Amino acid sequence: MANLDTQFQEFYGELQITVTKKQALITSHNNLRTKIQKYFAKNHPEYVPSFYIQGSYKMGTTIRTRDDECDLDDGCYFIPKPEVKGITLQNWVMDAVNGTVGATPVHKNKCIRVNYAAGYHIDLPVYRKERCNDNTEHPELAVRDGEYELSDPREIVQWFNSKKKDNPVLIRLVSYLKSWCDTVRGFMPPGLAMTILASKYQKKHEGRDDIALRDTLKSIRTALQANFSCVVPGTPYDDLFESYDSNRQEKFMSELNGFIEDADRAVNEKNKLKASKLWKKHLGNRFHLAPDENDAEMSKLDKLRDIGNKVLTGIATTAHNGYIHAAEGVKNVSHRNYGNE
Repeated sequence: MANLDTQFQEFYGELQITVTKKQALITSHNNLRTKIQKYFAKNHPEYVPSFYIQGSYKMGTTIRTRDDECDLDDGCYFIPKPEVKGITLQNWVMDAVNGTVGATPVHKNKCIRVNYAAGYHIDLPVYRKERCNDNTEHPELAVRDGEYELSDPREIVQWFNSKKKDNPVLIRLVSYLKSWCDTVRGFMPPGLAMTILASKYQKKHEGRDDIALRDTLKSIRTALQANFSCVVPGTPYDDLFESYDSNRQEKFMSELNGFIEDADRAVNEKNKLKASKLWKKHLGNRFHLAPDENDAEMSKLDKLRDIGNKVLTGIATTAHNGYIHAAEGVKNVSHRNYGNE
């Protein structure tokens, strides 16, 4: 089995946001917070916004896409509840961020998205809540095409934090799966779905991220074959796959099967270059090709198997120094140790 753990560790590094972009992202999100606070202080002083970073950035699973883009979710909370419609609250936040230098705000259904020319975007979902320190009360998310709906992103973060505790490989597995979805795109599930599936069905293999990923993919497939669903572990506990029609479901499962087939071939391939090409096919161009060489451990195993076969067939010889399967030496006695009958 070609051990490509080194290539996987390098690949994980390639998926990380650069220091420069991370600094720009944080600076931009701080500037947006300031703009929103100033807007409400001037135009709606009865409402004071507070903020909470959520989503993949909070969980530590953000990746750079193949287009070198990334994002950050910054929840905008109003406590106590403003007695206005959800779209009104969204419109006010939209007004607050309009005119941001180097950026274009977009009013989406469940957030205000600020797209930056520098290659990242910041989502501003808007919430309201009656009491600040009441953990039994779930926030209400403003929806453009509706009113409000219960949504508690903190529960998702807390759930994932419990899964990743003393389990750093989980973050890497989530990143690999998100890169797979980013490579294929189209009908593939969102990053949150892959985060949930990896967390629920993770398989571990110490020191071998390639095997851990292969086995986790198989575990996910088994679960989805039994029940094609992905329930969010937080209020409102919705199923991310509920809207998938049979065509999209079949396409995703076909892609999953193809990935597993190639992952099996890669793990069992002794040539590192050939194995890395199989992984690269699904994980994208940032997965580095390995040297064109056979795995040392697999070569040793092949030699041992060869010696074993010659011992079993009675054609092995032993050299004067004790090495079996020498070019010259004393012919071995036929093997008769077949265990207890």
